[in-house]
Amino acid sequence: MTAAHRAAEPHTDDEHPTLPDAPVAAGPRESSVAAWLAHTVILAGRQLSVWVRDYTTLAQSLLFPALTMIMFTVVLGDVVSETTGQDSAFGTVPLVILVGAMFGSMAAAVRLNRERGTGLLARLYVLPIHRAADLSARIIAELVRILVATIVLLIAGLAIGFRFTQGVGAAIGIVGVALLYGMSFSMAVLALAVNARPGGPIVPMISLLASVMMFFNSGFSPIEAYPQWLQPIVTNQPMTPAIEVMRSLATGGPITENLVKVVIWAVALLVVFTWPALRGYRRAATNR
Repeated sequence: MTAAHRAAEPHTDDEHPTLPDAPVAAGPRESSVAAWLAHTVILAGRQLSVWVRDYTTLAQSLLFPALTMIMFTVVLGDVVSETTGQDSAFGTVPLVILVGAMFGSMAAAVRLNRERGTGLLARLYVLPIHRAADLSARIIAELVRILVATIVLLIAGLAIGFRFTQGVGAAIGIVGVALLYGMSFSMAVLALAVNARPGGPIVPMISLLASVMMFFNSGFSPIEAYPQWLQPIVTNQPMTPAIEVMRSLATGGPITENLVKVVIWAVALLVVFTWPALRGYRRAATNR
């Protein structure tokens, strides 16, 4: 057989064996709970890495609340102490912890809105990642931020007279209240951020809400000092029961009624804003 004949013959399987199929990586299905947990942990690490490397946001989350605490103590401390008969630190420290949780969430909202505009959310959405993982990762990152800020502010509060008079369990309860409040507020802020147009006025809107709440609560001034028509609003707005629970956990006193209010507010915010956050995230990722 000539070389030309051999070249014309079709190649056989023996001469060119079929390559084996590439191995498929084993792992949970994209929509499974296991995938959601694994992807949430990875993406939460990403969010925390961004937070730690952003020195401006880091200072705003930790330094600004501490300075606010000192300012409130210097300006209002003696007046509140004389009016209530109790060291003002027991109202100021819980107030600043909650204010720090609210204002710190603005950085996360701005980052989410900016990532929507750059198309990062769209790129994450087409990857084999659980659909809810990125949003839950942002909430977990916010909880870690609030935890760190709360511990820092509690330590700083010791310098202005704040004390844990009810033991370790009560101190843990103070941190738990701050986390519950911060988680519900963060969900509301993320829902707002993901549904706002890229570059929208998120910061002014959140700042206005947080500022109004900051100046109308029992930590800023005793409820009796507000006009009578305003007292029911001050008493029942989300910050006041949280401050009162944290105050009672630190000094002793009734907890149940205000704790129930805190839980009701937290559950209500989560119920109202979780679905808009999920729906808005999907729309933001698919309609850049």
